[in-house]
Amino acid sequence: MSSWYNKVDVKNSAVISSRIRLARNIKGIPFPARMNDTQKLELLDKFKSVFDGSKVNEVGTLKFIDMATVPEEELMAMVERHIISPDFAKKQGPKGLVISDDETVSVMLLEEDHIRIQVLLGGMELIKAYEIALEVEALLGKNLLVAFDSQLGYLTQCPTNLGTGLRASLMLHLPLLEGYGSIAPLAESVSKIGLTVRGMYGEGSRSHGGLYQLSNQVTLGISENAAIENLTAIANQIVQKEYSARDEVEKSSIADNVFRALGTLKYARKITSDEAIKLLSLVKLGVSMGIIDEVKPHIPMQLIIKSKPFSLQTQYGRMTPSDRDVCRANFIREQI
Repeated sequence: MSSWYNKVDVKNSAVISSRIRLARNIKGIPFPARMNDTQKLELLDKFKSVFDGSKVNEVGTLKFIDMATVPEEELMAMVERHIISPDFAKKQGPKGLVISDDETVSVMLLEEDHIRIQVLLGGMELIKAYEIALEVEALLGKNLLVAFDSQLGYLTQCPTNLGTGLRASLMLHLPLLEGYGSIAPLAESVSKIGLTVRGMYGEGSRSHGGLYQLSNQVTLGISENAAIENLTAIANQIVQKEYSARDEVEKSSIADNVFRALGTLKYARKITSDEAIKLLSLVKLGVSMGIIDEVKPHIPMQLIIKSKPFSLQTQYGRMTPSDRDVCRANFIREQI
């Protein structure tokens, strides 16, 4: 598999990615907030022996990384690629990461919980992502006892994750619904049935370029399969609203903005990160609607991720914000 942002479902282009996250803790060990560094290091050694070198079907071999050895720029670049959470990147003290070569699987060790198993795939692939996550979880269950209560389910540090410990989410590209002011009422509507709409990077983040995360909020009193089915059904309704808006709008009214965005990306010598996302979102819309045929479908999302500040710096070295804007423009121009 290639990284999630390199895959595009041409028939369902509004669904960018599928993510499954399982929160787990080890029985008899305090939650991370109550552990000292010695306890954390001992637990990391156990996790390393469980995961490092293990193989997962379709994903390959897992590798353990001591996050204390990872430079800050790479930590933040991982956040930009949705491999780790912002909180995990900023967290001090011992912590580890288990990851597959293509970054489909990433397991955060000693984030809010002892273990956060994440599987991230391009397109509408929630069921497949869940199956892979279960395979990773099975590696854990063979070697360590997971904290579980027959009535409450999986025990987690935060009560909002109690039960299944499952967070399923889909990243959606909804530029027309955003333009029509439909996102706020949509978010209010889905919140009544246990779902939430957030920005591109989840809780506390704002939207960029019509990109939103739709995810489940309820983890107690519902099965994992039911949560995934519910999320999928609502997501399908939302993207159909986006597609209907695209069908109803005059292409000529969008074409000018789309080609202006493409022209700017082709010839600009300086582009900020926020501007790049907005322009690439328009190009992605143009490709999806058949307005632009000279750009491959996966390129806009790939560039949105790879042109982010820390991702550029891991490739080209540390730069001032102004120099980075020049580098971003050069990079996008070469790719486009």
